[in-house]
Amino acid sequence: MNELEALLSTARAAYERGDWHAAYQNLEHARSRSELSTADLDLLGSATWWVGNVKDSLELSEDVYHRYQHDGNLARAAMKALNLGLLWFIRGDLVIASGWANRARRILKDLEESAEHGYLIYLDASIDLYLGVTGDPAGDNLRPVREAATRLHDLGRRLRAPQLTSLGLVLAGLVDIRDGDPAAGFAQLDEAMLPVLAGQMPPEWAGDVYCTVIHACHDVADLSRMRAWTDATEQWCEQFQGEVVYSGICRLHRLQLLSVEGSWDLAEEAIARSSHELVGRNNWVAREAFYELGELRRLRGDTDGARDAYVRARELGMEPQPGEALLQHAEGRTAEAWSGLRAALAGRDRLASARLLGAGVELALALGRGEEAERLCAELEQTAAAFGTIGFRAWAAQARASVMISQERFADALPRLRAAATDYRALHARYETGRVYELLARAHAGMGEPGAAAADEATALSIYRELGALPDVERLGGRGPLPGGLTEREADVLALIASGASNKATAEALFISHRTVGRHLANIFAKIGVSSRTAAAAWAHEHDLRPRSE
Repeated sequence: MNELEALLSTARAAYERGDWHAAYQNLEHARSRSELSTADLDLLGSATWWVGNVKDSLELSEDVYHRYQHDGNLARAAMKALNLGLLWFIRGDLVIASGWANRARRILKDLEESAEHGYLIYLDASIDLYLGVTGDPAGDNLRPVREAATRLHDLGRRLRAPQLTSLGLVLAGLVDIRDGDPAAGFAQLDEAMLPVLAGQMPPEWAGDVYCTVIHACHDVADLSRMRAWTDATEQWCEQFQGEVVYSGICRLHRLQLLSVEGSWDLAEEAIARSSHELVGRNNWVAREAFYELGELRRLRGDTDGARDAYVRARELGMEPQPGEALLQHAEGRTAEAWSGLRAALAGRDRLASARLLGAGVELALALGRGEEAERLCAELEQTAAAFGTIGFRAWAAQARASVMISQERFADALPRLRAAATDYRALHARYETGRVYELLARAHAGMGEPGAAAADEATALSIYRELGALPDVERLGGRGPLPGGLTEREADVLALIASGASNKATAEALFISHRTVGRHLANIFAKIGVSSRTAAAAWAHEHDLRPRSE
């Protein structure tokens, strides 16, 4: 065996065992010595995608598609077109994904029924769902996807292809969830994973199924199931050698859960890295990451950073609501926030609206729009009753309690707030638990129970301080208005810097990263109109800003 043959043999074996990095390196080395066969170039294109070089992978795979077509290997050309359609779909470019699906369709119409026909059915139905072709899922508009699920099930049975049956179950499960039956939907999604776990599905398609299940859990606020499937996906990724595309996606889902649980310092820095890494690899997840980053920054008082993250999420095709509206509300632009949130709600189905309704109740109450608040609250309660998940139930109870407090029905609000607190604790949702204790304080104060109100407010403040939710700390127990438009965190950073602390020492004192200190300093310099640490320190001394204990 000569050196080239040895390289190719090593590369093929590495590919077979999922060692994408070794396969990629050996195939690239072989390609530098001689032109690769179409089959080996196909392996290189796939390995290149797995190691994260998405642009190169797409170019290589398109070349492979044309080679298969030229050679008359139409079945392989069709499957390569379908894989390209899936990869463009994962990138978030549905128009190009649809174009590749159409190329596969033209080839397959003249070929005998095969597994490739099933992958086409799944890709078409997935594109339809995300393009919104199905519209309002309250009835017959989801029929095309249901029919696709049935066709996949039948095709899988005829061809004895469990991977097609699995894809049919994925579609059927998504439809059931959107129809308001998450129990039936998740039962089908759980069953769909069996062929995936058994290694009976191509890894690119298996990874998409894992992501689809986790997104479905997130959509209905089923965080316990989301944790379980994130664990399962991480274990699936472990079979591959080295860092691969889906490892980054798993990391983001894990960070989303850490954010809910209150590990904000760790989550913010890691999400900031992951969001940029995922752009071009999986834009669906990248835009979620930027939105999550915006939420963390908003809650921590980094207004400019939050706004930047929301802009990136919008550039990737996501309407950054309700976070953007809540940021505007915090800045005193409540009417603008209300208008933006109402526009975002327009045309959304019941499931997609659920995350916006609680914020809508908050904004409506702030504007004195009691009837609007009642309408949105009732809609959220109906959604919670239909879907029955613990997350939706907690949101609805909190919204109803807020409406009751606005109506001075303080005693009626208490049982709903206690139920919401119980559910949020079960979800390990720290910030939301703090918000409920703040509402409990308002209810007890309205009932003339100052001792209970003070205890509840102290609990809320303790949670906010623990999290680093500085706007809330400032509102409940902060040091009053700050000069120069500084946020509470920016004042802490400037006070420490002015006292002579280095960026490293400041980061350690505030439990934030060195990079976050640098971003805060850039914002501080811009706000107070200075260009050096010395001038900033002088400004801090002039305005009597001193370090404080957290």
